[in-house]
Amino acid sequence: MAKVTMQYWAAARDAAGVETEPVEAETLAQALAEIVARRGGDERLASILARSSFLVDGLAAGHRVAADVLLADAAVVEVLPQFAGG
Repeated sequence: MAKVTMQYWAAARDAAGVETEPVEAETLAQALAEIVARRGGDERLASILARSSFLVDGLAAGHRVAADVLLADAAVVEVLPQFAGG
């Protein structure tokens, strides 16, 4: 498992309750499932994540399926929720 840092912006940070946190995961999907599970399945956070964009080490994950986005050790995953108008 890769040890990565999740970094939250705007509404994602509010829902997560932290600016950053470590997580161990092989894929983006595993990382997202872990952070929601840590919060008892928080529907607000899950909803925001479902509508968010993600940067992995500064590169857009794009429209790839989260299970197909592999994470390298020490990667930084930025969670970018939808902003006003988009």
